[in-house]
Formats: sequence, C-alpha cells, structure tokens
Amino acid sequence: MRILFIGDIVGKPGRAIVERCLKGLVRQRQLDLVVANAENSAGGSGLTPAIYNRLIEAGVDGITLGDHIYRRREIQNVLQSQTNIVKPANYPEEATGRTWMILTSRSGYRVAVFSLMGRLFMRPTDCPWRAADRVLGALPADIKVILVDFHAEATSEMQLMGRYLDGRVTAVLGTHTHVPTADSCLLPGGTAFQCDVGMTGPHDGIIGRRTERVLETTLTFNPTLFEVATGDVRLNGTIVEADPKTGRASAIERLVVTEEESHSLSELC
Repeated sequence: MRILFIGDIVGKPGRAIVERCLKGLVRQRQLDLVVANAENSAGGSGLTPAIYNRLIEAGVDGITLGDHIYRRREIQNVLQSQTNIVKPANYPEEATGRTWMILTSRSGYRVAVFSLMGRLFMRPTDCPWRAADRVLGALPADIKVILVDFHAEATSEMQLMGRYLDGRVTAVLGTHTHVPTADSCLLPGGTAFQCDVGMTGPHDGIIGRRTERVLETTLTFNPTLFEVATGDVRLNGTIVEADPKTGRASAIERLVVTEEESHSLSELC
C-alpha cells in the first residue's frame, strides 16, 4: 500500500494547492491513503470546521494537528465529533480530541494514525515516548500499518523518536519546522523515517509568512501581523510504501509538487 503524508498546510495558498491537485495526485501516484497535518491551514495558525470539510472533500483521509491545535476554538466540535482527526497523544487526557484514529485505505486495509508533540524548544507536554507506548498498547492487534506524525522542533529529538519506534510502527514522519529534510530512510527494523516532510504552502517567505513582516519584528521588536506569503507555492509530502500484512515499510520517497505541476494534476481529476 502507498500512503502520502502531506506536511503542514499553511494558509489559503496551501489549501488551494491541495484542493487543486490532490485527487489527480492520488490517481497518478496510485495512493491508497492520504494524511495531512493541517494545524496551520486557517490564516497560518489553526484549523476551522469549514477548512476541515474542504480538505476532506479534496481527498484528505485523515488530519493530524500540533501546537496550534486550539488556536481556533470552533474546531473543538470537530475534534469531539469526527473520527478522522487527532490531537497530539501526549496532550492531557482532558484536552479535547482523540489520541489515535483508524482510517480505511482505498485498498480496504485499516491504518492507525497518531501524532506526538516534541518537548525540546516547545510548549511543555507529557512524555511523547511514554504516550507512544500507551497508544501502541491500545491499538487493535490486527492493525499492522501505523503512521506517526512527530510534531517537533529539534532534529535530534525527531531522530530519537524514529529509533525508539523502529520496528513497532510503519513510519515516523516529522512536521512543525516547515523545512523538508533530506534524511528520508528505512530504519533497520522496517520503519520509514524523515525528520520533517516540509511545508505545503508559499515558500517565497519565512516558513510561509511574508518576509518583510518577519524582518520588521526581528529588527525592531515592534509587533506586526505575520501574514501568510503568497509566492512559490508547493505541496511537500512523503510517500511511504508498506506491506499491509506486516506493517513494514519497503520504500520512502520525498514528494514536491510545484504550482505549475498542480495545474497539470488537476486535469486528471
């Protein structure tokens, strides 16, 4: 089976390229399942019910979130009612949302997905390693394919999570930094790994925000609104190929779709 994990969707430009090309991409690359991190999809921070609906309609099967999960309060109803969206599993038990989800692929296999928050340079959270153990202990035993979104800042912590879960999950793929890393690999135990799959949105800026706004605040300390940039829009993601009977990954491929390529893919829909 072939799973696409889409990196942080940033603002309207990120949403637009997903909506434009995802269904064509599913056909072209014969994808069985699509999961996306959507925590930056509403104006660059948070997720709304309307945007959630549009992403699902566009072909996203499941949504993960990170440190901006509750930036838009109205998403809490979606987190409570829908089964294809999760909070970080190491958030407090009382925090709104599910800690894991089960998605059914186009080929009929069930896939478990959960996310974790890193702790280095991030908001204090519970231990992500122990949270991973709890989720793995709670998942149905017959589910072999397991995807983990590790939303973290430090590459050392990301690498450690990959090694910790090697052989126990199908893939550990990082989000949050918005910068794709060139370390995609198959770990010895059969787990696909990449520190960060990158950002889906405008790359002509500072991790999705207008350069001049970020620069002004950096140089003067004056507060400005970090508006979403608009140029050089790309879809960044990673495709993992896995054996649905064993859960072991057999291939991992970094994916970049430019705006020009997205228009061509839209013709396949």
